[in-house]
Amino acid sequence: MMTTTTRAPDADEDAPELGELLVQSASNGRDRAAAQALAEEKTLLAHPTLRATLVVKQNGRMTAAWDRLMGRLYTLGLDDEQRVFLGLVLSMVGIGGVPLSAVERLDERRLLIMQRAILRLAGNDRIAIGTRI
Repeated sequence: MMTTTTRAPDADEDAPELGELLVQSASNGRDRAAAQALAEEKTLLAHPTLRATLVVKQNGRMTAAWDRLMGRLYTLGLDDEQRVFLGLVLSMVGIGGVPLSAVERLDERRLLIMQRAILRLAGNDRIAIGTRI
């Protein structure tokens, strides 16, 4: 006798990722650019303490409560580079005061994400980013 096991469809298969939900729920361009940067960076949104602090449900939608992060920036258990990246993202939404010179502490991947975020923030995502010869 042959036994067939069927797997129930995963309820999360078609569900949007948290980063996508935060981008979709952003109320303005600043929030959208910041949420997109976090979505692209991925490691920060995978951090349980950050998610618990940042993500709230308002009117039935997941959204980012940026102001909740500033006071906890050093208690989230992030490494230095994650903290710098998050500080720059918070600066995009008008919270905190991380100087732009902090980008020198970012790796190439996060630096490219930040470049794209700044272009989105400026309302121009058409500028090509890449190595010039």
